[in-house]
Amino acid sequence: MKTFQDMLAAAREGSLADFLREAILDHKLSAEYRNAIEAAAYWRNENPTISRYRKLLYTISGKAVPDNYSANFKIASNVYFRFVTQTVQYLLGNGALFDNPETKKRLGGNSFDLKLQYALTMALNGGVSFGLMNYDRLEVFGITEFVPLYDEENGALSAGIRFWQIDSDKPMRVTLYESDGYTDYICKRSGSDSEAFEQMSKKRPYKQTVVQSEFEGSRLHDGENYPGFPIVPLYSPRRQSSIVGFRRQIDCYDLIESGLANDIDDASMIYWTISNAGGMDDIDLAKFVEHMKTVKAAVVDEDGAKAESHTVDVPYESRETMLARLESEMYRDFMVLNLDMISGGSSTATAIKAAYEPMNLYSNMLEANVLEFVEGLLSVLEISDSCRFKRDSIVNELESARTAQTRVSTALLLRGLFDDETVIRLCARALDLSDEDADRIISKASVTSQVLSLETE
Repeated sequence: MKTFQDMLAAAREGSLADFLREAILDHKLSAEYRNAIEAAAYWRNENPTISRYRKLLYTISGKAVPDNYSANFKIASNVYFRFVTQTVQYLLGNGALFDNPETKKRLGGNSFDLKLQYALTMALNGGVSFGLMNYDRLEVFGITEFVPLYDEENGALSAGIRFWQIDSDKPMRVTLYESDGYTDYICKRSGSDSEAFEQMSKKRPYKQTVVQSEFEGSRLHDGENYPGFPIVPLYSPRRQSSIVGFRRQIDCYDLIESGLANDIDDASMIYWTISNAGGMDDIDLAKFVEHMKTVKAAVVDEDGAKAESHTVDVPYESRETMLARLESEMYRDFMVLNLDMISGGSSTATAIKAAYEPMNLYSNMLEANVLEFVEGLLSVLEISDSCRFKRDSIVNELESARTAQTRVSTALLLRGLFDDETVIRLCARALDLSDEDADRIISKASVTSQVLSLETE
């Protein structure tokens, strides 16, 4: 891998363009890049493993040929997208909350919440994503389009290369981000069909003041940079793609489900035995079965040859058991909520809370990384504020209402022992209200109206 010091050495030698080409090539050959590419495919409800799977037949001479006669369903489950989406939305679905309402406006308003969700999704797919504060909005880069250049001395992200290409026969655009500005390059094919990087413009500051006039048009008047490197990494808890390890379970699930569909389609509840036909190889037999499926009749040319049909029951019980087991294990290993565990309205609050516990444990680790990411963005903008997130969960509303009613009734019985303000605060806590809500209720005119307002709340 290329580092920040490698970039500085290439700049001193005047070979920065060659360094960019080598850095991008090394990055595309890395395990992190390949895992992120595969994770993105699974996230799009594709299964690269099962799409590459081919069924083969063998001739009498032993030559393998593609099986174009039997069923070949390739079912890709949507489990990875579902799990990643549930993880991201459970933590970030309600958006980021700041102490100062103006902070989110500086970060881009409501679009910041969408970009933050996208950044976390990319981090789960690739192990890390990168956020660039582009003055008043957040730009997100995944590991499949960004080459991080870490400092060899302290491991900090000190520079980076973003690359993108709309098609294989189109030029590649490259941007080198440094602490003192960014530089745009374009990669074209030279006469020897090799890649040649050309600098499109001089290094520019991140914050630019553009002056427009009727005669001169738009021109750069002034510019400045951020106090530090403006690109902040967002790491997943294990700093690797979530598809690592989990891919084997998805492949096993999809292959079993596809195999069951193939068997049902191929069997069609009937299979054939042909006597006195020793000269037929696998391809001939496959053609015979395919002919029976389409025409519903066949001619046996050999003397004494006879074809007999037999019914068969596809053994599905063991496969359904294995599919159910795999699905349960995937919920457990990905640490997300399995709704089957709390289905029905009879689940108690304790059972629901226990079902959420694995997801909360993982979200706690994830939240720490997201908060570190947001703090890094705030430091780039020189903003002093704190961020928090509110998680949603399924609750037994009837049980919760009865519990709250019991707590409030108990608190009201204590009016003879405590003053009205203390009772109001006890009732507010019983209803999980904030201290601000309690202060607002206490500020009302009379104790009677306070209690009535509290019960209404």
